[in-house]
Formats: sequence, C-alpha cells, structure tokens
Amino acid sequence: MKEHIANLEEKARQLRISIVRALHSSQSGHTGGSLSAIDMVTALYFYKMRHNPAEPSWEGRDRFVLSKGHAAPALYAALSEAGYFPKEDMMMLRRLGSHLQGHPDSKATPGVDVCTGSLGQGLSMANGMALGLKLDGRDNRVYALLGDGELQEGQVWEAAMAAAHYKLDNLCAMVDANNLQIDGDVAKVMNVAPITDKFSAFGWHVLDIDGHDLEAIVNALDAAETVKGKPTVIVARTVKGKGVSFFENKASYHGVPPSDEELPRALECLGEQCNL
Repeated sequence: MKEHIANLEEKARQLRISIVRALHSSQSGHTGGSLSAIDMVTALYFYKMRHNPAEPSWEGRDRFVLSKGHAAPALYAALSEAGYFPKEDMMMLRRLGSHLQGHPDSKATPGVDVCTGSLGQGLSMANGMALGLKLDGRDNRVYALLGDGELQEGQVWEAAMAAAHYKLDNLCAMVDANNLQIDGDVAKVMNVAPITDKFSAFGWHVLDIDGHDLEAIVNALDAAETVKGKPTVIVARTVKGKGVSFFENKASYHGVPPSDEELPRALECLGEQCNL
C-alpha cells in the first residue's frame, strides 16, 4: 500500500507540473484551485474510478463531474496522463480552436462527462446521473468535486437535500475546502461553515480529511463505497495553490497564471527544471 501511495504522490507531482506549464503557455486560467484539487483528481483517476481512455463513452465507467469547472486544468492534466488525448495538447489550453477550453466541454474533450463552469450546478447534474444509474440497475458510481466558495450557491443545498431524499448511495461529493475564492476569504465573503455539520444535517455521510494526504483520500474513497442508504461527502481541507510556495494561500492566484519570471521558480518548487 505504501508503494501505491508513493506512486500516486509522484503522479500528483507530475500533474502539478503539467498544470503549471499549461497555464503558463496559455497565459490564462485558474492556478490556485487547480493545484488545490489535483490530489483528489489523481486519486479518482489513478486509483478509484472505473474508466477506459480507449472508450470514453464506455457504459461501465464511473462518472466525474467537475462542478468547480474553472479548475479544468486539473481535469485535463489527469485525462492527458491517463491517455484520453496526447499530453502535448495541454500546451493548447484555452487556445482558439483547442478542445481544451477554459471550462470542461463534453462535446469537445474526450473523457469529459458534462459541461460545467456555472458554479452551483454540478451536484444537481451528478444527482441526475446517480439516480438514472440506479433506475437502470447499474452499479456505476458518480463523483462530484465542488469548491467551498461554491457552497454559497443555494442550488447546492437543494441538490444536497434531494440526494439524501433519494438515498443516492452511489454518489460521492468532494469539497475542495481551500478557504479562498476569487474575492478573498470564503469566511468573509459569505461564510459556509460548518460544512461538515451542514451536510450531516442534510442526511449525508460525512468524512473530513486532509485533502493533500493521498492515503487519507484513498481511504475516504474506499469508505464512501461501503456506505448504504445515503450519499457521502468528503470534505477535503486543502491549500489553494498547493505545491508552489509563493502561490499557496493567496486568493490573488485564483485566476492568474504563472508569468515568465514565475515559471522557473514554480517548477523548482515542484522539483522540475524549466526548459522554455
């Protein structure tokens, strides 16, 4: 198990490098939230989820909804690493005509299950997928990744209520709780705490973990799969910009890519040399 976790940690490091390089190439996009979410995305795509890069629409696949769609670079890095499209496509992030748009597009990008980007809507779509799979008698699971600032949207809580009502135990939500959003501290913009108590009150099974501890993430995903009769939410305590010291815990890097001067420093933080 330790070797497997170490492999996931190395995978996450490589994906962070891919994200930083892609954002620098595009000179556009969301740095902080992509880096905070990548450990969870890594665990999903390289440990937990059933999926097939050779057949993106395979009916037996688990579904993933990136509700915080602005963190698309994290999803694209995982998809490219998994083999859904060539890794060099990452350098076309947000370019005119590229299939890697600023937010996920299921009609353009192999492996993307649903278009997202308007915050607050992803959990509702995940509900629909989970309920549909249950009605069809399938054992596929649905995973949805939300931001903590996104929890300020009322639709999230309508969806949370519905998921518990319909006993969607094939649904696992994950909250990237990095405490920052584009306008600053989540607690100051519109406090969403206590997140765990709120989901529990809505009838969810709640797990509270360190969102950068791959072993904790893996164990939480395994535990979620055993829960019956209710949906599970994993509240992952993360650091915005994780992995690059001068990005960390700074709301100013919510939607700012690395500059030419910052790229070598960022890659050095990630244990990589810069080859422009």
